[in-house]
Amino acid sequence: MPIEIVRNDITKMTVDAIVNAANSSLLGGGGVDGAIHRAAGRELLEECRLLGGCKTGEAKITKGYKLACKYVIHTVGPVWRGGENGEREMLNSCYENSLRLALENGCGSVAFPLISSGIYGYPKAEALRVAMEAASRFLSEHDMMIYIVIFDKDAFVIAEDRFSNIKSYIDENYVSEQEKLDPSPRSRFLSEGKLHRAENRKYKAPLFDERSDTDDLEICCAAPAAAAPAESAFGSLEDMLNSLDESFSEMLLRMIDERGLADPQVYKKANIDRKLFSKIRGDKNYRPKKQTAVAFAIALELDLSETRELLEKAGFALSHSSKFDVIIEYFIMNKQYDIYEINEALFAFDQSLLGQ
Repeated sequence: MPIEIVRNDITKMTVDAIVNAANSSLLGGGGVDGAIHRAAGRELLEECRLLGGCKTGEAKITKGYKLACKYVIHTVGPVWRGGENGEREMLNSCYENSLRLALENGCGSVAFPLISSGIYGYPKAEALRVAMEAASRFLSEHDMMIYIVIFDKDAFVIAEDRFSNIKSYIDENYVSEQEKLDPSPRSRFLSEGKLHRAENRKYKAPLFDERSDTDDLEICCAAPAAAAPAESAFGSLEDMLNSLDESFSEMLLRMIDERGLADPQVYKKANIDRKLFSKIRGDKNYRPKKQTAVAFAIALELDLSETRELLEKAGFALSHSSKFDVIIEYFIMNKQYDIYEINEALFAFDQSLLGQ
């Protein structure tokens, strides 16, 4: 998964480089900056003294020392002053310059904190959006695993106006496991639908006391049904196995070809690693995870019916008993196919992210 949002301590990330949300002196401070300096040891401070500080929006690189990473990339984010003083542009430069340094130093993976979202006051939801957009632009031209590390999700306050519609949709459509076991009229309506209940009313099975004793006797004493023949009207089992429908991989590749798309366009838009896509292309019987199958449906901008068909090929379905599925349904029905925005919403509601 080229971009992944994770909850973790960035000093414990096993990656080629971690990014430090530093101050302009590069000599350590509070928050992420102080934690990285403490974990790396005295040698990091000594190397930072030689760098001569760093301007807002720029980035500099050092060794990782006692950290689990090879490098620490130090960048100075903007202080939030209301959003009308170039903060977004400076924050975007932090990500672009850090990723450039990671690329120049041969890094295959890099972990970012939410730069400027601590004591510098940048709104967390907006900081995440800048991070995701910068990372996705970079990945459109380069291959790298990028992590956005959220230390404490309880402190990550999602802007209400961004995901309130999704929350309302979940409230209206999600049917919990408890509701399935003890359905209320509302949940029965949601899970079965009017049409299904109407069909049930067309046929009413006879109650036990409507049958005579003779009926029961005839049922009990009826001769056993003859064994089914080895071959049915549909042919032998071997014939049926030899005429299977197209697999998930075959359907996916056919859809890509029908839309005239190049492979990189699809797997990058799906937040899928190139190596995984190569496996899918090379194995017609490849069975993906559900998140991977959905990611390709998003990348191809399939409608709800097409999405269900593609998922079925991989052995999955969409259900109103899954918040993950309801969120995916919401975005598809609203024709919103930005996978990074979808992953932000999934993260906000504690669901698995799309990708491999």
